[in-house]
Amino acid sequence: ILNFRGFQFSQSMRFAIEEINNSTDLLPGMSLGYKMYDTCSSIAKSVKVALALANDDVVSATEAPCNRLAQVQAIVGETSSSPCLAIATVIGPFHIPQYPSFLRTIPSDYYQSRALAQLVKHFGWTWVGAIRSNNDYGNNGMAIFTETAQQLGICLEYSVSFFRTDPPNKIQKIMEIIKLSTSKVIVAFLSSLDMDVLIYKLSLHNLSGYQWVGSEAWVFDSHNAEKDHQHILDGTIGLSIPKVHVSGMREFIIDVKPLTLLGNETITEFWETLFNCKFNQSNSSAENLTKCSGDEDLSGLQHSFTDMSLMPIFNDVYKGVYAVAHALHNILGCNKTCNLKILQHIKKIHFKTKEGEEVYFNENGDPPAKYEIINWQPTGNGVVDFVTVGLYDASLPADKQLSLQNNSIIWAQTEKKVPVSVCSEKCPPGTRKVLQKGKPVCCYDCLRCAEGEINSITCVRCQPEFWSNERRDACVKKEAEFLSFEEIMGALLTAASLFGTCMTAVVAFIFFRYRKTPIVRANNSELSFLLLFSLTLCFLCSLTFIGRPSEWSCMLRHTAFGITFVLCISCVLGKTMVVLMAFRASLPGSNVMKWFGPTQQRLSVLAFTLIQVVICILWLTISPPFPFKNLKEIKDKIILECALGSTVGFWAVLGYIGLLASFCFILAFLARKLPDNFNEAKFITFSMLIFCAVWITFIPAYVSSPGKFSVAVEIFAILASSFGLLICIFIPKCYIILLKPEKNTKSNVMGRGAQKYSEHL
Repeated sequence: ILNFRGFQFSQSMRFAIEEINNSTDLLPGMSLGYKMYDTCSSIAKSVKVALALANDDVVSATEAPCNRLAQVQAIVGETSSSPCLAIATVIGPFHIPQYPSFLRTIPSDYYQSRALAQLVKHFGWTWVGAIRSNNDYGNNGMAIFTETAQQLGICLEYSVSFFRTDPPNKIQKIMEIIKLSTSKVIVAFLSSLDMDVLIYKLSLHNLSGYQWVGSEAWVFDSHNAEKDHQHILDGTIGLSIPKVHVSGMREFIIDVKPLTLLGNETITEFWETLFNCKFNQSNSSAENLTKCSGDEDLSGLQHSFTDMSLMPIFNDVYKGVYAVAHALHNILGCNKTCNLKILQHIKKIHFKTKEGEEVYFNENGDPPAKYEIINWQPTGNGVVDFVTVGLYDASLPADKQLSLQNNSIIWAQTEKKVPVSVCSEKCPPGTRKVLQKGKPVCCYDCLRCAEGEINSITCVRCQPEFWSNERRDACVKKEAEFLSFEEIMGALLTAASLFGTCMTAVVAFIFFRYRKTPIVRANNSELSFLLLFSLTLCFLCSLTFIGRPSEWSCMLRHTAFGITFVLCISCVLGKTMVVLMAFRASLPGSNVMKWFGPTQQRLSVLAFTLIQVVICILWLTISPPFPFKNLKEIKDKIILECALGSTVGFWAVLGYIGLLASFCFILAFLARKLPDNFNEAKFITFSMLIFCAVWITFIPAYVSSPGKFSVAVEIFAILASSFGLLICIFIPKCYIILLKPEKNTKSNVMGRGAQKYSEHL
């Protein structure tokens, strides 16, 4: 079958050569000659012809050995990669401008493959299929595409190859793969002839609705669009060599004069095929054909030969011939010392065509990589129009190489917007990707991030002072938690503290008002007033535990609590010791009360209290309490609390209070059987029983309570023990003073032991 495209390429080369030979500026006085061979897209024939050209032996293309010097200075190869690479490898040692003296006038497929990957990434297609020609063009191009795609996070569901001469069952398998696939985008790195075969098979199976992304070898060839009768490829997007106009080339290509070239069998066959006629009708097979006149008009003919959609490729042939001519021109202008090898000069050429296009080669022998991005858009009459919708320029920075006009693109026939082709939908905020076993990285499940983590790719733990919101898509600052005056629990504890303070003040007022009565005097009024004062401080010190912890409040709360409670217990202990001493003194010959008079009572209270003061000073000096942000107790909150600093200091303060309380309880217990009419020891015993019970239960409750509740437990213990002392020791006396004044007499209050007790007050 006659290849009209190949004939167009040969005409493009002849046009450039004739233009150069007619030029007075380039190679003046010289003419370029040429030899053309049809490789029939065969690698073996391409190599054979190249060797023949290298040896200047026409016959060697069929049978003669290669043993003559070459007169051919350059070879302009065909458009397909595989034959060109084979030729470059074979004739490289001859230093003809092929590899390693291999130069291109069309951009390297390396850039095209990367451009296709960026194009796919631009539209968010991460799950695509790939079909390639099983030759150097397809295999090498797809290898670079696959590598770049992986770097961009694109996965291939399948990657298959075929050649147009493959058996039908192999191409049939490809059709089945497409049917079973879930990807909606197919990247086709195919030659134009291979695409013809694929279009035919796609039409048979009616495989429409896919978004095709094409390489330049087929995507801007109108011949392929004409083959797509069912418009399966409508909406295709791909790369194209930038459009160009070469003045005079179209007219030259179609200006074929068969009457003057009747000896050329190729021209004769071309003309007969083009117009379906015969020059020589002696053959019986031509009986039904008209006779060719040679004057048939090409200008009005609608045929692939007159289609100039491949003008950019024709221009590349044109530039290749001119590159050789400029290199030869430079050699002619050399002196005797310059290098006469055309290879060295052709690498350095830099010129402009008559249309103003710059031609030069980089260090790899490649021209600048620029592509137009075209879109197959059907028109009203069923013809596909190639519309430019963007540009790709590899010379620009990576983020500016690709520019697209998305609004100008028409997508596949079943889509009205950008198609979606992903293996798994994008994970919503607050979830993380979990790869599906045995599948590419683009296939994953979305699992909700754990509490305190955010992100949609890999869940990331929030900073310690932050926590994830409900959607797990942002970290928000944790809520600070502390026992405040405004909340219900804080307000109730504050009210209890103030009530205890007021109650203590009322009792103190009553005792002061009735200070000369027997019951007040009999209960050691000095220690009673000191005890009431210390109880007032105990109630008030609980307020220091409420509110936002600060440096001063942390140091004050524990030390004030420790000192006031020791003062309180010291007073109770003093009262208990006085009771015991008084009744011991009632025994015959006893003289113990002289060793525990009022002065000794005051000194004992002072001494017991000073010991606690020393413990507190050492604690504050060595390692004082300080405000601390507890980030671990409650995961989504910051607990503002007072760190103890020195745990030894804290437990020393509590231990000393416990020691005094235990000692006081023991003494009061020993005095529990004193005469009923003097029941001070019984009241002290009961109050200390409550006190010890409260603080024994406090320890496990304090340790196990989270956050602000541990502070509330400590305040409750302070208030409970304070109320216990106040109620057990003073309320019975107030009852007698206010409601039973008839019992507030010296004879009723003082028995024998009580009289001895009263004498030492």
